[in-house]
Amino acid sequence: VWNLPMGRAEAMNVAQRIIEILIGRLITDEEFRTEFLSDPEKILAELSDRGLELSRTEVSALVSTDPTLWGRTADAIDPRLQKASFKNVVRIP
Repeated sequence: VWNLPMGRAEAMNVAQRIIEILIGRLITDEEFRTEFLSDPEKILAELSDRGLELSRTEVSALVSTDPTLWGRTADAIDPRLQKASFKNVVRIP
């Protein structure tokens, strides 16, 4: 693996890819979406601590996006593309 500095275009492509992955996860991962909606700043800070680099502009844009968008979009796609959460499911013995 080469450790060459990224050019500006490459850095922008990486940043865009990170946003795409994050938005995809918000739409398809019910548990992640619930955690994000309860405290978006905390979740984005945790992701940053794990190496997911987002600019202040990107963080601000994600936080200020209408929170109902993520659930509405998730409801509009085929359920087979969803990662359902079983965290709050009551199990019958």
